[in-house]
Amino acid sequence: MRLFAKVVGVTAVAALALTGCGRGSDSGGSGGGGGSTGGSSGFPADAVIGVSLPQKTSENWVLAESLFNDGLKQAGFKGDVQFANGGVSEQQNQIQAMITKQAKVIVIGAIDGSQLGTQLKAAKDSGAIVVAYDRLLLNSPNVDYYIAYDNRKVGQLQGQALLDGMKAKKPNGPYNIELFAGSPDDANAKVFFDGAMDILKPKIDDGTLKVVSGQKDFNQAVTQGWRAGDAQKRMDTLLSANYTSTELDGVLSPNDTLARAIITSVKAAGKPIPIVTGQDSEVESVKSIMAGEQYSTINKDTRNLVADTIKMVQALQKGQQPPPGINDTKSYNNGVKVVPAQLLAPVIVTKANAKEAYANDPTLSKIVAGG
Repeated sequence: MRLFAKVVGVTAVAALALTGCGRGSDSGGSGGGGGSTGGSSGFPADAVIGVSLPQKTSENWVLAESLFNDGLKQAGFKGDVQFANGGVSEQQNQIQAMITKQAKVIVIGAIDGSQLGTQLKAAKDSGAIVVAYDRLLLNSPNVDYYIAYDNRKVGQLQGQALLDGMKAKKPNGPYNIELFAGSPDDANAKVFFDGAMDILKPKIDDGTLKVVSGQKDFNQAVTQGWRAGDAQKRMDTLLSANYTSTELDGVLSPNDTLARAIITSVKAAGKPIPIVTGQDSEVESVKSIMAGEQYSTINKDTRNLVADTIKMVQALQKGQQPPPGINDTKSYNNGVKVVPAQLLAPVIVTKANAKEAYANDPTLSKIVAGG
């Protein structure tokens, strides 16, 4: 199990950039072998900063776009923020364009972190600093830093929430469960799953938990592209094949979008809603939690992650390498090197602690106020 540390607060500039941003509607080389670290003497304060984001598969990615645009501008940089909704090839082209624009830092939330090797090398050859954002960039020495919430801890929190929720609903097991995972081309998906299995596998082994379908392996549980429709279809199949006369107690869902799809399937089958986990604190899932349907989510406040990324860029601009927020230099081996990481602490949220968890969120605090 990795330790995680609470990172220091955002700088004044980054905080100003984020104060009015909320959630859309409220906003109006380092350690490990290989790869040189560019820009050790810093770079101009008005430099181009590239931000390449993946497809818009969740609310948090959409929010990140506006936060980066506003925050980089407030910090004095020329932000070039792009979404790769057309897929991997579009992201490859966007990163290459950022290199052409002489971006000094390129922040990348990858669609597929294993398919950007050519672009990462070109970025490093140009002198740019490469920062993996939320998802680790794989199989390349040309990655300087990684900033994300502690993703294995996310999975561990989800696994524990599943156990806690089932026990609260039915004090004595055994419990029948099913397992869902994210997209196999997302480097985080297996980390989430493995973290959850840190908690769940011992209980599966001792008989407390039974995966009735027998689908216990990550590759059996994946959801390509994080597509809700695919998760709903798989849940339909699992229910019809295994739960005609058997009670389903819980479902490990890796994020909120899939959690809602799973719940939709269960409702359509006319069955009681089991304990269902999630992640991302999406508005509709927070409403579902307060209504007593989805059991839990994870609060990984995008405002904090973007703010700390901008703080990292500011430190790099001043020539501070490694930047002061780095708090893990051992855990994230991308297949070629260990990438120094800045990890933020995720928070499990259920109906019981939602008011506290979202007290500083301008949108979600209103949703949970009456709960």
